[in-house]
Amino acid sequence: MRSATIAILLLLGVTWNGAAQQEGSSEDGPDPALVEKIQELGGRVMRVAADDPAVEIAFHLGRSQDGLRQVDATDSEGPESPALDGELGILKDLGRLVSLHLGGTDVTDEGLVHLAGLTALKRLHLEKTKVSDAGLEHLAGLESLTYLNLYLTGVTDAGLAHLEGLKNLKSLYLWQTQVTPEGAEKLRQALPDCHVDLGWKAPEEPEEPEQAEEAEEQPPAEN
Repeated sequence: MRSATIAILLLLGVTWNGAAQQEGSSEDGPDPALVEKIQELGGRVMRVAADDPAVEIAFHLGRSQDGLRQVDATDSEGPESPALDGELGILKDLGRLVSLHLGGTDVTDEGLVHLAGLTALKRLHLEKTKVSDAGLEHLAGLESLTYLNLYLTGVTDAGLAHLEGLKNLKSLYLWQTQVTPEGAEKLRQALPDCHVDLGWKAPEEPEEPEQAEEAEEQPPAEN
């Protein structure tokens, strides 16, 4: 009886281990073919940790704001890189994409439509791009987002309305945008746990005091 029980337990153990290995095999990381395609576009794919299937992608390391891969920027005879707007649809097949760096690339509002389904995304860099208010509409469903950098973009107060539902957002950078202190304060009220940073501005120099009017001529003193 004992030997039969041991045999059953061993069989269950083998079955469980096999299932676990099969399940783990899907968590080994992104498809190598997808990684190669992203590299062709000038991106870099990195695992967050060896035991974590989450990945981060950085396009700013391999592309200039003119849309050229760095290798193309010095090779006038090389093929021109495709614009990122039409290529970012590949991101939806990457699974757990938690960090995306598009800063300093040629991405525009049209490209951000491909980010709408990236619900695991926590960090997003869009600084120094042509992104504007229209593009922020595609970010409204990124509920996991904790960090968003919009430095030197065309964003205004109106665009911030699309971010009011991002309750996990903790850091938002708006340096050199068209956002006003009033617009930033309105967003802070909607997201009290979010640090909304408009950047440092030099204090305005005090106006020069008006020159005193010349004193009226006094009559010469009588001798």
